[in-house]
Amino acid sequence: MPRAFLVVLDSVGCGGAPDAAAFGDAGANTLGHIAQACAAGRAETGRSGPLHLPNLDALGLGAAIRLASGDATPGLEALPRGRWGAATEVSQGKDTPSGHWELAGLPVPWDWHYFPNETPAFPEDLSQEVARLAGTDGILGNCHASGTAIIDALGDEHLRTGWPICYTSVDSVFQIAAHEEVFGLDRLLQLCRDLAPQLHAMKVGRVIARPFVGGPGEFTRTRNRTDLAIAPPQPTLCDWVTGAGRTVHGIGKIGDIFSMQGIATTVKGPDAELFEHLSDAVATAGEGSLTFANFVEFDSIYGHRRDVAGYARHLEWFDAALPRLTGAMRADDLLCITADHGNDPTWRGSDHTRERVPVLIHGTGAGEIGQVGYADVGASIAAHLGVPGQGPGRSFL
Repeated sequence: MPRAFLVVLDSVGCGGAPDAAAFGDAGANTLGHIAQACAAGRAETGRSGPLHLPNLDALGLGAAIRLASGDATPGLEALPRGRWGAATEVSQGKDTPSGHWELAGLPVPWDWHYFPNETPAFPEDLSQEVARLAGTDGILGNCHASGTAIIDALGDEHLRTGWPICYTSVDSVFQIAAHEEVFGLDRLLQLCRDLAPQLHAMKVGRVIARPFVGGPGEFTRTRNRTDLAIAPPQPTLCDWVTGAGRTVHGIGKIGDIFSMQGIATTVKGPDAELFEHLSDAVATAGEGSLTFANFVEFDSIYGHRRDVAGYARHLEWFDAALPRLTGAMRADDLLCITADHGNDPTWRGSDHTRERVPVLIHGTGAGEIGQVGYADVGASIAAHLGVPGQGPGRSFL
């Protein structure tokens, strides 16, 4: 019975979104601009020369970037040996839940709530409720911020006062950072769980616990991040597969993004560990199963921090490891590599960018699938598995 592996390289967009200007992102191109920077010698830290992705390029990566945006792709000019194309999103967001839900066949049916980019960012009654639930006299932050920057700026005060650090971004999120040992991890997670229903009712997409450890000048976020996302309001690919009596395995943030709806198992960790879990899944996943993986460090470590060389290194790491997957797959397995949005590390600011995303497929022959929709990815995987799809997408297989 066929199996499927859907791998999301978080934020690895390829430009060309037709509505990018509405998001202030006209011209953004994560992959294209990284390739151009590498070719020009502007991404030499820890690596050197043109962007080297022979395995992804053989699947059609360079061709997908050119299809999506028309931009030059120095170093990525192979003749594709896989199925390839580019996908366009219709959901009105450039965030993680929107991208993943739509890839799984469910465009987001509402507009998310975003907090204004001003200080204070949150309504007074919300701030008071956070403090009440935390058992403190107030909160810190109350603004738009980078997660690493705000714990550097407010970590000392947090240790002194015990107040949680609350912040947001251009995404529909409410994030709470607290010291894992001093404030307490269980206390932080319970605070987020208590707040989530109120924030979800406001259509805030995620409440995120951001625990950290260390002392002044050496604060470090831990791997115990927890996302509490709104549950999808309708069945997604995960539910379609589960409803057909199959198993869905989540790797990385997938369980959080879908609130475990339709997902049987989940594992978390840094990307290097997640790749080992994915490799294990290729060896052991059951007949007819779906393994759905997210590799977040492209976005969280390199995109938001506008680290072009680091992003290039991480792409090259994944590419070098890819043959471990493709070489171990069965004849009737399908591997689809795509992304949920962009995060161009050459772009202004520090937030996601509205872009098309590449769609690269190993296991179903070669050829161009052209411009498709995000929802077509879910429909195609369902078709490969022989599972009835319920969304607006159409299979390109």
